[in-house]
Amino acid sequence: MAIGEIVVIVMFLTTFACLLAGFPVAFTLSGVAALFGLFAYAFGVFDISFIRAMPQRIFGNAMWNEVLIAVPLFVFMGVMLERSKVAEELLEAMGRLFGGLRGGLGLSVIAVGALLAASTGIVGATVVTMGLLSLPTMLRRGYDPKLATGAICASGTLGQIIPPSIVLVILGEQISNAYVDAQRSIGNWSPEPVSVGDLFAGALLPGMVLVVLYMLYMIFVAWLRPAAAPAIPRGELGDDWREAWRRTGRALVPPIVLIIAVLGSILGGIATPTEAAAVGAVGSLILAGARLAPEGGTRIARSAGGAPLYAAGGALIVMMILAGQFDLVITRAGVGAPAIAAFICCALLVYGIGTSLWRVWRAGVLVPVMRSTMQISAMVFVILIGAALFSLVFRGFGGDDMVHEALSNIPGGVIGAMLVVMLIMFLLGFFLDFIEITFVVVPIIAPVLLQMDINPIWLGIMMAVNLQTSFLTQPFGFSLFYLRGVAPRTVRTSEIYRGVIPFVIIQLAALAVLGFFPELTTWLPSVVFD
Repeated sequence: MAIGEIVVIVMFLTTFACLLAGFPVAFTLSGVAALFGLFAYAFGVFDISFIRAMPQRIFGNAMWNEVLIAVPLFVFMGVMLERSKVAEELLEAMGRLFGGLRGGLGLSVIAVGALLAASTGIVGATVVTMGLLSLPTMLRRGYDPKLATGAICASGTLGQIIPPSIVLVILGEQISNAYVDAQRSIGNWSPEPVSVGDLFAGALLPGMVLVVLYMLYMIFVAWLRPAAAPAIPRGELGDDWREAWRRTGRALVPPIVLIIAVLGSILGGIATPTEAAAVGAVGSLILAGARLAPEGGTRIARSAGGAPLYAAGGALIVMMILAGQFDLVITRAGVGAPAIAAFICCALLVYGIGTSLWRVWRAGVLVPVMRSTMQISAMVFVILIGAALFSLVFRGFGGDDMVHEALSNIPGGVIGAMLVVMLIMFLLGFFLDFIEITFVVVPIIAPVLLQMDINPIWLGIMMAVNLQTSFLTQPFGFSLFYLRGVAPRTVRTSEIYRGVIPFVIIQLAALAVLGFFPELTTWLPSVVFD
């Protein structure tokens, strides 16, 4: 074994030990890489030019990367929707609608988790919100604590696979770079680009499959063990079904319209993921402003206070349609009707943004949302910088050649290599967060796999579903910690750990289904983007 390969193995073990000791991820990655690189350079076994390339790497891959601008925008969208009580209203409405069925509360939690996944995409906020709102109700209604906690943790992680997802944005950028490197290494200097939009389209069907599997499991448990998921007596739900449906519509329509606007603009080719993220951020701000209408007066007066903001949201959607269908450039020939309509919509939108900012600031929501957005975005980008330095030093020691040789020599060819990689990522999920795995492991492994003629969209979605399990696996499953922090004391930690096991098995089953049927990930992108 060469000296470089030995150093690579020791560097990985040192990084792993530092992470388990509790050192910050970003500083561990950059610190270990810098120490090993400088130490090896002092003994003449490392080319320092790899570290000298770090400023250009940051400048090119982070500062000038338009795709990564979507990360803080989607984070802002998710935090704003979470603070504007969207989840609370959805859970209450869906609980009243389906609570009369056995397992109805569990189905409501899964359905709301899927909706929040498509609108917020932040696991921590979703799990904590549903844990605070739905877990006490489910326990009071006689639900098995293991089933209730498992459903909340699992449905909270749907934001990692259902777009728009921060994981898919980060993973899409890494897969795109790895695909370009892999194609150039085999002599193709003009490869077809792989975008975040491709991964968004490819993740829609697998995300829906996962939601259906969760619901089928809930229905099966309610049928097999009725006492574990009892129905709410009809008398407690009320007899006015019209009011229940009306309340559900008020809770569902605004976030669904926002989801359609964001995803529809991407899949329809109207906007890039970054532009769609801006639409989502503005839409979430307007929705929060409408929900935080001034208190006092009649219900009609409060609804009227939110009507102009909903009109501003509609103007945003009209502007997107006009931008996709007409040329809005003003020329000497005059101003066309579409441009005039766009100007009117723009004026409405400016009014809506200003009014919404004033309302969320007066409600004490704006400052916490901005602070959370800054903290989460800073964490992601600092880890990106540390992982970039780690990747450069890793390649400087010849680690990429070692990985390529190891995967190429695995029995079974492409299938064997994929199985080993999926197993490694699954085991790493027991100890590392999805961000570390995405920034450190994917740039090392993905180029090797993509040289084996693997579809990059299928590979990205397989990795995303695999990374989703990292939130549920012991001992460092973040969903488990999030729920433990807000769960009543009567719920034991062991019950939370045991409750997520069936859902981890369901996720692994979904991973196997995607492995046998890659068309679930490649069909929609091929139809939408041709």
